[in-house]
Amino acid sequence: MQFRIMSYNIHRAIGVDRRFRPERIAGLITHHSPDIVLLQEVDVGVPRSRGLNLGEELARLCGYPYLAVGLNVRLRQGMYGNATLSRFPITAERNIDLTLPGRKARGCLYTAVEVPGVRAPLAIFNLHLGLSFRERPQQVGIVVNSKEYARLAPEHPCIVAGDFNDWLTRIAPIFTEILGFACATNRARGYQNAFLTYPSFSPTAGLDKIFVRGPLQALKRHPCRLTVSRVASDHLPVVADIAGVE
Repeated sequence: MQFRIMSYNIHRAIGVDRRFRPERIAGLITHHSPDIVLLQEVDVGVPRSRGLNLGEELARLCGYPYLAVGLNVRLRQGMYGNATLSRFPITAERNIDLTLPGRKARGCLYTAVEVPGVRAPLAIFNLHLGLSFRERPQQVGIVVNSKEYARLAPEHPCIVAGDFNDWLTRIAPIFTEILGFACATNRARGYQNAFLTYPSFSPTAGLDKIFVRGPLQALKRHPCRLTVSRVASDHLPVVADIAGVE
């Protein structure tokens, strides 16, 4: 079985032109046609995004029947966090709090997805790590020690993806060298040479990544070259075609 996954920090669907345009985000998703979409910075009930539940709105616009939302940041009115959209059934979900004392609220949305042809429910961790390097290893530790991750055998199909805010590529080796993942969003083997995703209009950093483990193999990696992606958000999306292998 082959499936396509996308990770995208949508910046609340507010582009670098400061316009709220969820239809631009929906157009990018539809163009790439991923089976599973991992979104970060998704508003729910916030005035700047017309009070919409952006996860529900994008699922509706793009035709995804399954949705999970994990809210992390509380605003004066409404909240925002991560959302996972899927063409396949989501059978379990939980939002894992990654917030550290004195730091901005962060989270990781866990979902179990029944992907046809993959022999066990696909465990997906959709995360958004902190801006400080001191935060990020601790937040990865929270994910790894969560009951959802800790119970997984190394051969269980697992994906960890999202906005890692990993400017100097210090977090990636934790996944590839210690935890046994492969990076599905780089130009070569290993974790170096990641697709550059931030800032979208002239990217210099590969902040957004997809890591896979278990009976999963990255077949093709897709940098986004659509012109609209340079303005739709301050990040570019990353896309990978994944195969379940026996």
